[in-house]
Amino acid sequence: MAIAMMVLVGLALFSDVGLKPSIIQSKRGHEPSFLNMAWVVQILRGVALWCFALLICLLVLLASHFELFPKDSVYEHPSLPYVLAALSLTTVIVGFESTKLIEASRNLLLGSVTRIEIAAQVVGLIAMIAWVLIDRSIWALVAGSIASAMVRTILSHIWLSGTPNHWRFDREAFYEIMNFGKWIFFSSVLYFLVSNGDRMTLGWYTDAGTLGAYAIAFLIFSSIDQVLAKIIVDISFPALSEVARERPAKLTEAYYRFHGFLAAAAYFCCGLMAVSGQAIISVLYDRRYEQAGWMLQILALALAIIPLRLATQCFLVLGLARVYFHLNTIRMLALFVALPLGFHLAGVHGALWGIVFSYFSSAPLVIYYASSHGLFNPRRELLALSGLLVGIVSGEALNAVIAFIVRFVSIS
Repeated sequence: MAIAMMVLVGLALFSDVGLKPSIIQSKRGHEPSFLNMAWVVQILRGVALWCFALLICLLVLLASHFELFPKDSVYEHPSLPYVLAALSLTTVIVGFESTKLIEASRNLLLGSVTRIEIAAQVVGLIAMIAWVLIDRSIWALVAGSIASAMVRTILSHIWLSGTPNHWRFDREAFYEIMNFGKWIFFSSVLYFLVSNGDRMTLGWYTDAGTLGAYAIAFLIFSSIDQVLAKIIVDISFPALSEVARERPAKLTEAYYRFHGFLAAAAYFCCGLMAVSGQAIISVLYDRRYEQAGWMLQILALALAIIPLRLATQCFLVLGLARVYFHLNTIRMLALFVALPLGFHLAGVHGALWGIVFSYFSSAPLVIYYASSHGLFNPRRELLALSGLLVGIVSGEALNAVIAFIVRFVSIS
């Protein structure tokens, strides 16, 4: 399932032309002709993704038939191509999502967007549970994903106010979207490689059990990472875009209002999980997944880079999409050098340290560009580091609480 989802995310990023940031950032982002042109591009992209996904399914089947994959690797699993084929239907479904969702994000109507997302997740969960009652297999996850995508798409049209979508072509809007999106496209290709290259490479070097343990550790790590990233993309980016359009002199002040909260939260979670990752895994999973604990402790260190991610979004606000591309290029090169080298020197432990190194590899360039645009204040950056100390202390306290509970339960 992890590999199938990775392939679909990869296809989505390989065809990303930045529709959402284009609508949010553009001065024409509220015009019906611009929104409908974006919707048409979105539909065509979804159909193209589905076709490419089916082609990949065929290639995986052929590669497995001719034994081109390493023996006992994840890629050799017989259900992989069929799971991928079924999941690829979501690309067509999502392609028909209303641009009202992006309009709501542009206007910071996050309550409406969140209600739709919660409803979609609840229906997806119900679908998974219903399937599990009949068949305890991976297909429950597939059914949940498809159900969730369908509900989100339907509700985006009927629950939100905004511009209704119709099939329409606007040449000027098309060129504006493509011109802004070309660097987003190249950046998204690289972002797929850097955000999924860890699992692609580990899947080649390790067996399904080790990759599964890593997937669990990465899931917990990414749950924090994605919450903070969602705040950056869905709240900070639209708000800072409005400031840049209306009051550009206030951009730095607005930037550090967001930065203070995000940095404190990221550093706190970094310290907490780096100290108590093993204890967290021991509570949530049985001994078969014990190695996910030390994996989580190492991965948690990468959360410390999140405050700089806000600066990279500001580069898009300022129209510096090319810088975004350069940053992802550096991180991709670092990942595909450091991970194999780390595995060669120290096995899976070394590979994990290589992954964490890749997160920090572009930090010097981010700081350079942020400083040149007044988005880096060393005093404020260092002040936010106090959250790391609080996280470490909280992690030690959590370890003590979990150890006490475990001893209490064992005595009882």
